[in-house]
Amino acid sequence: QVLYEQEGVFIHSSCGKNDDQDSLMSGVLRVIEKENEVIVDWRPLDDTLDTSNILCAGKDSSSVVEWTQTPKEKCAQGGDRPSSYEAEWDMVTTVSFKKKPHSNGDAPAHANGESKWSFLFSLSDLKSIKQNKEGVGWSYLVFCLKDDVKLPALHFHHGDSKLLLKCLEKHVFLNESPQDKRVLLVNSQNKSLSQSFENLFDEPSYGLFHKLKKDPYTVTMGKFSKVTNYIFDSFRLSDTSHQRRPPAEMADFFNDAIPGLKINQQEEPGFEVITRIDLGKQPEVTRGEPVSAEEWAKNMDSEGRIVDVDYIKKLIFKGGLCHTLRKEAWKFLLGYFPWKSTKEERANLQKRKTDEYFRMKLQWKSVSEEQEKRNSRLRDYRSLIEKDVNRTDRTNKFYEGEDNPGLILLHDILMTYCMYDFDLGYVQGMSDLLSPVLYVMENEVDAFWCFVSYMDQMHQNFEEQMQGMKKQLVQLSNLLRLLDSGFCSYLESQDSGYLYFCFRWLLIRFKREFSFQDILRLWEVMWTELPCQNFHLLLCCAILESEKQQIMDKHYGFNEILKHINELSMKIDVEYILCKAEAISMQMMNCKELPQAVSEILGIESSSVTPDSDTGEDESGAVLSCPTSSYQSVSTPVIAANGTRDSPQHTSETHSLTPA
Repeated sequence: QVLYEQEGVFIHSSCGKNDDQDSLMSGVLRVIEKENEVIVDWRPLDDTLDTSNILCAGKDSSSVVEWTQTPKEKCAQGGDRPSSYEAEWDMVTTVSFKKKPHSNGDAPAHANGESKWSFLFSLSDLKSIKQNKEGVGWSYLVFCLKDDVKLPALHFHHGDSKLLLKCLEKHVFLNESPQDKRVLLVNSQNKSLSQSFENLFDEPSYGLFHKLKKDPYTVTMGKFSKVTNYIFDSFRLSDTSHQRRPPAEMADFFNDAIPGLKINQQEEPGFEVITRIDLGKQPEVTRGEPVSAEEWAKNMDSEGRIVDVDYIKKLIFKGGLCHTLRKEAWKFLLGYFPWKSTKEERANLQKRKTDEYFRMKLQWKSVSEEQEKRNSRLRDYRSLIEKDVNRTDRTNKFYEGEDNPGLILLHDILMTYCMYDFDLGYVQGMSDLLSPVLYVMENEVDAFWCFVSYMDQMHQNFEEQMQGMKKQLVQLSNLLRLLDSGFCSYLESQDSGYLYFCFRWLLIRFKREFSFQDILRLWEVMWTELPCQNFHLLLCCAILESEKQQIMDKHYGFNEILKHINELSMKIDVEYILCKAEAISMQMMNCKELPQAVSEILGIESSSVTPDSDTGEDESGAVLSCPTSSYQSVSTPVIAANGTRDSPQHTSETHSLTPA
């Protein structure tokens, strides 16, 4: 992806000292992002690239970077040279300008009389940028690399040097040097911190918090188990006088990454705890059997209408669905089919939706290469989709192997969704949501419209401002504090009160935490919207409460908590967590003094809720839409048969805003 491109950027090779050839060389300056690495490239307009001037970065077995000169033979083999700009970056991943002996000032000596000035470098190798004096001549920039190599000054005859700096500031911090205001120091802090969690130590990037803001998917999808003290040291920056920054300051870092995220980190000053809410003992619940095809058919009338929707939803919530039934039932659960529709109405709907789908698919299929060259957003969407499709659930038989038809469908559906919602387009993580849907539907059109319905629920998670993520993290903090204020206080004492480690769970609805088959069960249970609103937040509470004892008993700190939570992936018992989350919902719905903020999060109507307590201010604006009675009317009696793990009684503190 080309982030910045400017022609009319000159190198003044003679520097005004001697009449040398190529005294003014016009070239093109580009900033390119390739696989989470940002590269700055300048080359003459004729695009002549003498590879003797380029050093290729490779890694040996000990991950030490070795700079080796590119063989001239590669340049001579014109047919082998990549024709596209993108392919060229596959061959040369990282390069550095080769320092040459200087004969007179800054002008390199050329033994063969040829101009050899092309250069490119990774932004991670940049140390500083020197600017010209304002108002004196053409604006120019001089890049200095970390190995103290100074690249030739780039003169912007058409202006726009400020635009380049703005582009670079999206990826690195630029600070004025105290010694010289014309010099901008590149602040990459701890290089190990500023790498994505997914490929720590392997994949360069430029700051965890900027990266979180820019691409939350990549940062949070990765393996937290690789996160070590590098993160913690970088949070402390150069402050070595303290073992740990205070929780409020840690929250500030994440507030910068997710603007508007407000989670309480300390008690309200000047107020005391005057009331306590007893949630009572957690009831033990059991799961039922999956709904069978026979049970489903029994609940349909002669025209194919579902007779008792609440009853069917309750059965699905308690036991899920048998796999053969999912293809039909998911269309209802996701809202593609109306619950009260007849079989004929559904057939007509599918016919209309099939036409609509293929009209949208034709829109991107008919875009020529020339057109796409002038449509950067479509190019970006396609590039991201192709990259993600090739790594989505490839161990699943439905998607494994090369030229798999499942992968082609995955790609085509995501491209068509870009036509359906061009403003959102494609954001990394959406392939994770589509994959199980396509696996179940085994049909391109049905999978697309079910995915559209799912994305209607998840849309805010992927928007640039991340409103959905902010809202859910605040709501989760409120629920967890009510459930176990002591655990919340412990997390805050370990700089983890912002619950950032739950980000991945919320972003793609636990897709990476459970096995593929378990996620099918979990999602269909959540889609029933029982027993209350935001049941997925209670699932988070259930997982955290299950791990509370180990986290607190072993005195896990910031790094250990991140590592431990990440390592839960694929080890969580889905049936146990569903039971526990349901038990927590029953605890809260039976509470006669439930704080108003919590009632709104869960969509519970209660005549005896207390005013907002210090479980955290709810800014979600949630509406009451699921009265307590609606779940109780379809719930089955609690059966105390599971008993595999004891559920301790929880008493939670509530803080009233009464002066101490």
